[in-house]
Amino acid sequence: METLQRFSLRLLPISLAEKCLNPYTHGVPRAVTLAPLSRFARMSISKPEFLSSNPKSTFHNSFSSSLTAKAGWFLGLGEKKKTSFPDIVKAGDPVLHEPAREVDPEEIGSERIQKIIDDMIKAMRMAPGVGLAAPQIGVPLRIIVLEDTKEYIRYAPKEETKAQDRRPFDLLVILNPKLEKKSNRTAFFFEGCLSVDGFRAVVERYLDVEVTGLSRYGQPIKVNASGWQARILQHECDHLDGTLYVDKMVPRTFRTIENLDLPLAEGCPNLGAR
Repeated sequence: METLQRFSLRLLPISLAEKCLNPYTHGVPRAVTLAPLSRFARMSISKPEFLSSNPKSTFHNSFSSSLTAKAGWFLGLGEKKKTSFPDIVKAGDPVLHEPAREVDPEEIGSERIQKIIDDMIKAMRMAPGVGLAAPQIGVPLRIIVLEDTKEYIRYAPKEETKAQDRRPFDLLVILNPKLEKKSNRTAFFFEGCLSVDGFRAVVERYLDVEVTGLSRYGQPIKVNASGWQARILQHECDHLDGTLYVDKMVPRTFRTIENLDLPLAEGCPNLGAR
């Protein structure tokens, strides 16, 4: 358990500098797990942005990648051309700190709601992240999207993903989600958030949860999740109640990414399952 304190355990996947988007068609959802539904899907990449789990290396590469991405508009793409996906709203914006409202089931099939869902998927994948809630793009509606892929997971240390019980799952789109714990088992791990960029903190989460809601087609959906997927679901559902992970973090564990590998303060819980 002591070695777990040195892990770079985080909710966000390893960033991918060469990440691109491909056209993808809408498919018919399965009963529980939805296949990728966005018109945009990633191309496979030859090299990840981060090759080291060293937080200082991660910070440096992330910063360089950000500059490279911003400079991309000078590579024959036109001056100050705007991206086609929304910006991620940052902590402090009221939309992140107030409860979101439910989506009217009669509006789920509307062009407006479907565009919001597509925008969320694009923003999540471009960040990249493994989950996103509608308030994070400035929309106060109870919609979440989440996805964790083999591509993301293979760049994390196997020892780390095993401790997190992190396994890939297909894209999930859930409207008006309701979350219930299915056991009292919990785990302490570092989390991050696209809306609190550059920081991490330890959060205790339930290891087994059930989420019910509606699919993007208005069909009932139920997801039984454990391990890291359960953590992602809790993190995203918290967003819908105006709660950020820093509102639930273990005191004295908040830190910058570059200090992620430093030991926890005396008295802080060891990382891992309880």
